Parts: sequence; structure tokens; C-alpha cells
Amino acid sequence: MVCLGNICRSPLAEGILKDKAKKAGLNWQIDSAGTNGYHTGEPPHQLSQKVAKMNGIDICDQRARQFVKEDFDHYDKIYAMADDVIEDMRRIARSHYDPSKVDLLLNELYPGKNMPVPDPWYGPEPGYHKVYELIDRACEQIIKKATNVLLTKGQSQVSKPE
Repeated sequence: MVCLGNICRSPLAEGILKDKAKKAGLNWQIDSAGTNGYHTGEPPHQLSQKVAKMNGIDICDQRARQFVKEDFDHYDKIYAMADDVIEDMRRIARSHYDPSKVDLLLNELYPGKNMPVPDPWYGPEPGYHKVYELIDRACEQIIKKATNVLLTKGQSQVSKPE
């Protein structure tokens, strides 16, 4: 899960998908990162933490990290929160960039629409609730698709999204 600062959207997405994967019995490695290094080492935004906790998910131990080209070597699927994030990922990764591994998160809900997850950074708390809801629905779709694949193939593990 990748956004600009790894402080608002992607920490929520990491926490939500980890929670859903665990409940579904999926042994996935899930992480988040930001394409800029402005918040490296910082915990998620206080409102992201608050909204997650209100929904039964604790993300307070997460720490922001910068997206690196090696993420393409470590993850099977990388979800971006917006088009500008994908452009930054392409710039950072250069020859490591693999477009087959990248998609916008909301394409899970609205295939091919290429809609961004709104950045709540400058807004009041209600924006964080809206972002949580969108990410939650997208992550639910990811889990639903994965469990359908597992049922079809009779496997116990699928790819590792970042």
C-alpha cells in the first residue's frame, strides 16, 4: 500500500488489509510506504490512528518508510492510492518498475475508473472516516477475490500485496 507520505492513507490500508487477511486465514506479508521521505520514522497521523482504532484496528506501532525500488522484488502486488503516486513509484524504481504488479487501490471497487483515494491530510476528521470506508471496501474486495481463488485452487496462500 503506497501513498505520498505513508502517514494517512497507506497506514490505514496496511492495517485494514492485515486485519482482513488475518481473519480470512491468509498468511500474507502486507506493508505500506510513501513515495516521499518527509515522514520517515513517524507514526501514522493521529486521525488515521483514531479512525482505525474506532474500527477495532490498532496502527499506532506502524512507522512511515519510503518506497524503494526493491519493493518490486519483495511484493507480488503494489497498490497505489493515486496516479501521482504511481508516477513517483515509476521514477523511484526506474528499471525495476513492473507495471503488472501495480494498480490503484480503488480499481478493486471501480475497475478501470482509476479513481484516487482522497488524501485527508489537510482536512477535518470526517475525511478520514470517508477514506477509511473506501479503503475498507477495497480491501474487502481484495480478500473476496483471493478467497475465491483459494477455493478454486484449493491453496492456502496467495500473493503478498504491499
